[in-house]
Amino acid sequence: MSEAPLVDLQSCADEPIHIPGFIQPHGFLLFFGVDGVLEGWSANVPAELAGLEIGGYFTGFALPPVALELIEECVSSQVDGECAPAFAAAELGGIDYDCIVHATQGRIVCEFETRNVPADTVALFAVKAHSSIERVRRQKSIESLLETAVRQVREFTGFDRVMAYRFREDDSGDVVAEARREDIVPYLGQRYPASDIPAQARRMYILTTLRMIADVSYAAVPMLGVPGAAPLDMSYSVLRSVSPIHVEYLRNMGVQASMSVSIVINGRLWGLLACHHHEPKQVPYSIRMAADVLAQVMASTIQSIEARQDAELVEQAAQVRTSLVESLLIDEEPLDALAHHAEALQKATGSHAMVCVHNGKIISFGAIERETAEAIVRSLPLDASDLVLRDALDEWPPGLQPLLGKWVGMLGLPFDPPGGGWCLLLRTEQIEHVSWAGRPEKTVTYGPLGPRLTPRGSFDAWQETVRGRAHVWEAPVQSNARLMLSELLRASNARRAQTESTRAQLLAMLGHDLRDPLNSINMAGTLLERGSGGGNQPTLGKRIQSSSNRMQRLIGQVLDMSRIDGGLGLGMLLEPIDLSALVDDLVDEMRLAYPTITYIWTNPGATMVRADAGRMSQVLSNLLSNARHHGEVGGPIGVSLNTHAGWATVEVTNNGTPISEDQAATLFNPFKRSSLHNPLNRTGMGLGLYIVATIVREHEGEIAYRHENGQVIFSVRLPLAETERAGPM
Repeated sequence: MSEAPLVDLQSCADEPIHIPGFIQPHGFLLFFGVDGVLEGWSANVPAELAGLEIGGYFTGFALPPVALELIEECVSSQVDGECAPAFAAAELGGIDYDCIVHATQGRIVCEFETRNVPADTVALFAVKAHSSIERVRRQKSIESLLETAVRQVREFTGFDRVMAYRFREDDSGDVVAEARREDIVPYLGQRYPASDIPAQARRMYILTTLRMIADVSYAAVPMLGVPGAAPLDMSYSVLRSVSPIHVEYLRNMGVQASMSVSIVINGRLWGLLACHHHEPKQVPYSIRMAADVLAQVMASTIQSIEARQDAELVEQAAQVRTSLVESLLIDEEPLDALAHHAEALQKATGSHAMVCVHNGKIISFGAIERETAEAIVRSLPLDASDLVLRDALDEWPPGLQPLLGKWVGMLGLPFDPPGGGWCLLLRTEQIEHVSWAGRPEKTVTYGPLGPRLTPRGSFDAWQETVRGRAHVWEAPVQSNARLMLSELLRASNARRAQTESTRAQLLAMLGHDLRDPLNSINMAGTLLERGSGGGNQPTLGKRIQSSSNRMQRLIGQVLDMSRIDGGLGLGMLLEPIDLSALVDDLVDEMRLAYPTITYIWTNPGATMVRADAGRMSQVLSNLLSNARHHGEVGGPIGVSLNTHAGWATVEVTNNGTPISEDQAATLFNPFKRSSLHNPLNRTGMGLGLYIVATIVREHEGEIAYRHENGQVIFSVRLPLAETERAGPM
């Protein structure tokens, strides 16, 4: 005798459960060809049908009239060999049956399922079922819907236990609701591995959304028919015999009868109502159909709830996306725009931290350490053009894993590949204590036919701690992130195109603006060389000095702009300085240089900040120069300095009309149109305030504009040095 083939998980998945060749014994089955000619029957047909013959037409057999009508209707109404099930009560040999007829793959299947419950009792069950459906339909959350469903199904079917499974992305299922007898062990909260429902069985759960096993101890009844004929496809049969492995699985759970009702959404097995009984139990067909309708109502309601939640998420994400893109188109620095919307972005994506990088500069939000953020940035692919997703520790480069700590989930958006621009949304590790329904592994044991797969024998809760995984990035979050990435790429490309255009414009302007001072210096030098300056040497010297200063300022701005564009920064050397002394010196210089202008300044005393003195002088000189050029002619210029809550604030004020909203929105952008050929500032290229804002940012400070009581006010906030923050000892 040859050894039986090994039965493993793969063979379990390949088991032809849709063509078992057997039925359960609480009824009998006949099947006909598409033309109504008998092709076969189950071995347990009653004596009243002893005259059955292969090849006979269905009307020639002693079937109940109602069954003949159903078969005739199926013959006449089938399309491409398919016809939906129809049923009616029937009586044969003094026994009550539910007769169910359907057509599949060119065969008509007629099943007679015994019914031991009187018709009036079934009618009462139907009323209960209708009430249950209405209760389920009115639920507003998925949790309350499932809890209501298990209670209602148990009430109108009478099972000992009714559980609601909800399947995960990996096809494992959690028991999320349960109604049961008080004296049996609860399964609520337990998880069942995906292998408990092989792919073949999962397909059947989707095709036929309701399946009943009246008694797991049944002796299967074989099908008889034309020798060599194709086996009967029983996918839609109510009497179909089930897999012996599944029967053994139920026995190991102590279950004698079961009924399962599928919750199918968009062609996927979303969940399952599993009904268990500790004694044999047969639920009438009409009651089972009520449970099936309830499951369909559940699926529709769940889909509506999820659609509403997704719509809310999409709307929220769209608002954030729109605001972010608007900021990117207005602000000169992408990192500033992302920083402004960091909280909203994290909320819309369910992330716990955000790291952004552009041109080598890294900023982070949330409780993530700087070293960790830098390590994550170093691990990013150089050629990414789409989202980069990571849900678990083992999805990161091995060398980086020890540095990640709790940050194991990442949704990365490469919004500006040429500039190394990334927006990284991060999720923390979610340590999960899983209560499995017994150890999830099946075991192989040896029996009379050799090694075979044996369903687990224990369903006591088996605890497992799962580490190194974050909540997976949900499909709606990924979809919205992809839309946002597309918008960010467009904005970055538009900005890059604008930068290239303004760079060319800058070179043209620079050539034009340097020509005048060079001509002045050349002319003055020629006059001095010829000795024809007469008594105008001081004037010529002043002209040379003025032109040289102007050239130096223009070239300095261009160099600063190049460093900023190249991501090199401005090379700050931060050290403790007295800001009040710095302002005092600058105001004195301005008073000497422009004696006709009144400068209002009161020194408040030593105010220590950490700053680069040269760069901070550049900031304040620019603001004072702007106040002189754009303020009311002859009007005073005010300078104030105060401290509050760990910050020092310098304000420069001048009399003037408010800046328009359009201009205010781009005030700190480079190459502003309002700066080009401005008669009040003929030497400006629109770079001054942009460089000033960059300097302030690199000091971790803030710069702002406002108009108040007829005055234009520019304010610069800088963090106080630590000794100042600490206060007097």
